[in-house]
Amino acid sequence: MDSIVSEVKHLKKSFGKSDILKDINFKLNAGENLAVLGQSGSGKSVLIKCMVGLIKPDGGEINILNQDVWKLKTDELNELRSKIGFLFQSAALYDSMTVKENLAFHLRNNRALTKSEINDLVNDALQNVGLIDAIDKMPSELSGGMKKRIALARAIIQKPQIIFYDEPTTGLDPFTSKEISSLILMVQEKFNTASIIITQDIDCAKITSNRMIILKEGMIEQEGTFQEISKLEDKWVKSFFY
Repeated sequence: MDSIVSEVKHLKKSFGKSDILKDINFKLNAGENLAVLGQSGSGKSVLIKCMVGLIKPDGGEINILNQDVWKLKTDELNELRSKIGFLFQSAALYDSMTVKENLAFHLRNNRALTKSEINDLVNDALQNVGLIDAIDKMPSELSGGMKKRIALARAIIQKPQIIFYDEPTTGLDPFTSKEISSLILMVQEKFNTASIIITQDIDCAKITSNRMIILKEGMIEQEGTFQEISKLEDKWVKSFFY
């Protein structure tokens, strides 16, 4: 974990008179899981949307895989996104498609892949999350935890170098949350991905992260390992752990 795969410098974003991100600076190393914690409205989701080119920042620089995200043309940005996995908070599955069709949907745009190769990628991704038996099910037949697993399978299907997880355990019971956290750890170990994990779930951060940052009022309040930050005496920081 010694090479940098992403770096954010002096990132700023406001909506009207509300300053959401004031001056964000951090690096993500190859093979590292970085958890980003913060209370609701602290700018966690805005941060990753800026990083993947969905929201334009007001200032600063975002570098991913040696490319300045906001200097890329549309086709260049799409090429970069093909190297990035994204797990949405809502799972974001297409209700009218089977699990297989959901996973294969974006792969069909890759003309270099044959139908057989797409099927192999879908099967492999589902095997990795333990849901090969759900391949022909519709999203309405899946539990919340199963939907998150399918979303994770879609995120890893093209073996991305970086994965963004947006609140991966939100709305899940403690047992299922732990399962999803363990899968995130498995993905890191098996594919050597680097990940940014947006979460309010301290147990998820403890299980998955090599390092954590905590946002407060648009700034990074603390940065360090779970063990380092959990030992701090600051009352506000302690509120995340107890």
